[in-house]
Amino acid sequence: MQGMITYLRELQLNLMLILSGICIMQAVFVYVTKILSKSRKRALIILELSSAMLLFFDRYAYIYRGNTSELGYYMVRISNFFVYFFTLAVIYGFNMYMKDLYVYEADMKKLPGRFKLCDICSVIGVILIFVSQFTDLYYTFDSTNHYQRTGGFFISFIIPLFILAIDLSIIIQYSKGLRIRLRWSLFLFALVPFLISLLQVFAYGFSLINITLAVFTILLYILAFIDLNDTADKANRMELDLLREEQKHTKLLFEQTAQALASAIDAKDKYTHGHSTRVAEYSEKIARAAGWDDEMCEEVYYSALLHDVGKIGIPDHIINKEGKLTDEEFAVIKTHPTIGNQILSSIVRSPYLSIGAHFHHERYDGHGYPDHLKGEDIPAIARIIAVADAYDAMTSKRSYRDPIPQDKVREEFVKGMDSQFDPEFAKIMLHLIDLDTEYEMKEKEEIKEFGGRNSVEYEEYRSEISEGILVNPHITKIYMRSKIRDGHEDAVYVPSIVLFDSLDGRVYYDDNKKKDLLYYEYAEIRFDGKYVCRGARKIEATVEKHRDFSEKDWIRAHKEGVFYDIEGVRKKDHALIRIKSHLQTLEFIIALPDSARFAYIGLTGEYCEIDRVEINKEKEEIPDGYIRRIAEEVTYINGPEGDIPNVQIDGWRSMASEGIEVSDDMDVTFHSMSLPTARLVWHCPYISIYYSDDGKINGPGFREFVLIRPDGENWESDDKVKIRIMVNMDNDFGGWDEWKQKNKEGLDYTFSLKREGNKIKVSTVNLGLQVVSVTEIMDDTVDKLYLALTGDQVALTDIRVHRK
Repeated sequence: MQGMITYLRELQLNLMLILSGICIMQAVFVYVTKILSKSRKRALIILELSSAMLLFFDRYAYIYRGNTSELGYYMVRISNFFVYFFTLAVIYGFNMYMKDLYVYEADMKKLPGRFKLCDICSVIGVILIFVSQFTDLYYTFDSTNHYQRTGGFFISFIIPLFILAIDLSIIIQYSKGLRIRLRWSLFLFALVPFLISLLQVFAYGFSLINITLAVFTILLYILAFIDLNDTADKANRMELDLLREEQKHTKLLFEQTAQALASAIDAKDKYTHGHSTRVAEYSEKIARAAGWDDEMCEEVYYSALLHDVGKIGIPDHIINKEGKLTDEEFAVIKTHPTIGNQILSSIVRSPYLSIGAHFHHERYDGHGYPDHLKGEDIPAIARIIAVADAYDAMTSKRSYRDPIPQDKVREEFVKGMDSQFDPEFAKIMLHLIDLDTEYEMKEKEEIKEFGGRNSVEYEEYRSEISEGILVNPHITKIYMRSKIRDGHEDAVYVPSIVLFDSLDGRVYYDDNKKKDLLYYEYAEIRFDGKYVCRGARKIEATVEKHRDFSEKDWIRAHKEGVFYDIEGVRKKDHALIRIKSHLQTLEFIIALPDSARFAYIGLTGEYCEIDRVEINKEKEEIPDGYIRRIAEEVTYINGPEGDIPNVQIDGWRSMASEGIEVSDDMDVTFHSMSLPTARLVWHCPYISIYYSDDGKINGPGFREFVLIRPDGENWESDDKVKIRIMVNMDNDFGGWDEWKQKNKEGLDYTFSLKREGNKIKVSTVNLGLQVVSVTEIMDDTVDKLYLALTGDQVALTDIRVHRK
């Protein structure tokens, strides 16, 4: 029981902090709004700020209670004084707000004399608070610096209760003069704290009335602005425009409040910075891909943003524990969905908010928590958030591991379909992963573009290397300044670039890490024109000096700081790095070992400082021939050519064959060989069924209806299609490892197509795996259909069409 009391007291401290922040934010919005009268703005600002200060000082009264230091001595006394003072200030602000409503909304010519009585009582209450500081009328402190009520304590309750009782009598008597929403907001503000005050007398140690006053202050603000929105419908066009602007402020308040709350949740765990925002973004992407409308996507977003709100109630020492949790600690962690539901379910106007918090740890197979729901019994919003939450957890750094490479994350989703995840939404996530060819969907590390630091100091060579900056057919421009570190003028000094590839875009030295993350280093490029060729086939460097300079000139310039413009671009198996400064221009052409691997730039150096880093990427791809070729192209399509040209696909759908018009009964045969860099099941050929005006992939009017893979996966790209897919493994299927190996060695594929109107059946049998896909296009305007071969890290040759 004592543990539960301690837990509730810790929870109320967090709640006080959150509510006081919301009150302050609302006070700011009241101040900047243009459509409230000055008197109403003044009343609401006093009400909001008083509520914020009430919780602020009440929180510190709890924090310093029992603290016998000199600071604790003064903080407890100051805090308790202001708790009593701001309680009356809140009620005084409420009376100001009531007066304004009755004068301007109820058109009351003369206010009831009871308002003056309330003001007099407030003044008397303040005087008694000051008297109590010298007479111990209300409370005193014992030798351990604990607050103790005294015999006159009940006076401090009687005065606020008396004022609230008078307010209730006024509201009841003159309620008809106000609109119903304003009437109820006043009635609830006066009645509920009045009732809670009676409980507070007996609930020593819990700030029931103070928290209630803050909650109803927030509610009063929200209802006031909802009422203004209703009034806007009756206003003229100019007034309507002003009120719409106010709605934006209200929405912005909601968004910022939700974002602030999400940030506060993430801040409890040093390893989940930005987690809630990323989960919200991924969830919205999944919802849009599922065809949900804008309103539903927004609901998913905000429900996901607050999905971990229940962690407010979990002790910090459990959330931030470095090692494995005990069974008891994990049981506490598992309570956060229930706590989150309790917190958000009170927001009755947005019931969807609590869904994500409550059910995001349920599993599709029923083995989740807290309610062990199964399948579609789990709300769709929660099923989406479960997928997004798992994706971000795997692609973010944790205390016990680095982020998991995206292709391995994809494999986990394939394994988790129908068990952990809803297969529909997991399939959408697989598609989003496939589209994310540059791995943008992940936690941004601190060293990304020096992530906020904007400067890095290097000691020994390669003592630190930035996160990789992807080099692709869009020119990447890096602007930076480099200077010699103080005290190292006599040392070897040079900034450098490491050109490399790895699954997560980071440089590794550990052999196990290199193996697991397929680390491959192409070259080191120094800003003095020297280079080291490691895994590249060939490097050619040219140096153009803008003026003659000696080593002393180089050092002198870099003591002051030299600005560099760096350009990096890659086309197929060649990369170009250009480094410009006022001293010289360096150009390096690198012949890469293949076209399939990625290429990243990592900034590093020796005894130097790099700062003022800016990174931009051009929108247009470079044309063929932009990079001078210094070695023969690495190609795997020199084999026999069939009815259409061979095609090599170095990355996910980076190329496609010519379009082939679909007829009623036809076969397409070809030879397929996965590239030497291929390592995954889906590194194989795909077939796309589509329409475009010119018959080409991505041509004018392009609509893709289905993408079929011989491993059994498919993707419907158009909302006007229905797809049934059947996958059967017979005794000849030797497992996925054999599948990958045989595809690397080379396979002859046959895809059979039969078309009846707008129903297309595609079937193929390979290595004991039979895949049959039936696609029905529910659009009578579609006449011609085309197919094209594409894939991921695969070479397709001898493509032939057999029409029957």
